Amino acid sequence: MSRIGKKPIAFPKNVKISQNGNIVKVEGPKGTLSSKLPDGIAMTMEENQLIIERKSDDRLARSYHGLARTLVNNMVTGVSAGFEKGLEISGVGYRAELAGSNLKLVLGFSSPVEYSIPKGIEVRIDKQVNLVVSGIDKELVGRVASEIRSLKKPEPYKGKGIKYAGEHIRRKAGKAAGAK
Repeated sequence: MSRIGKKPIAFPKNVKISQNGNIVKVEGPKGTLSSKLPDGIAMTMEENQLIIERKSDDRLARSYHGLARTLVNNMVTGVSAGFEKGLEISGVGYRAELAGSNLKLVLGFSSPVEYSIPKGIEVRIDKQVNLVVSGIDKELVGRVASEIRSLKKPEPYKGKGIKYAGEHIRRKAGKAAGAK
């Protein structure tokens, strides 16, 4: 039995969960999310707990058991509390600013880089170098943060670029001056 899959999902009273066939819909104060449960997985509700069970004991159902529970739990957490991912920009002259639904990044290229922010994602900027990507869908928040980071990954010599908040960049030694 899956250690993760057998844990019940506790959800607050302001979150409503409904099921229509294999489609699970979660509504909360921050919004609505829906997802399809994999084949071989069933969902039952008891009071303020949600239990994810597998219909059979075959290999595919066993492999999807923990995944289905985690996806539903992430939906419950997203509509009640939301998710955030922090990014830090380091480098002389590197900065970010919001222009409507576009993020304008000055990253040392000949012209600023524009990134279009998808629906359901909010980006906050502190002091032009700290970004916070937030939203209710964990996968979308992570993907947007990853796409922004990939515009200028931190380089190993001076650490210039965009990195996740709290990420440690391993530094390399530069050229040894006058070494013969």
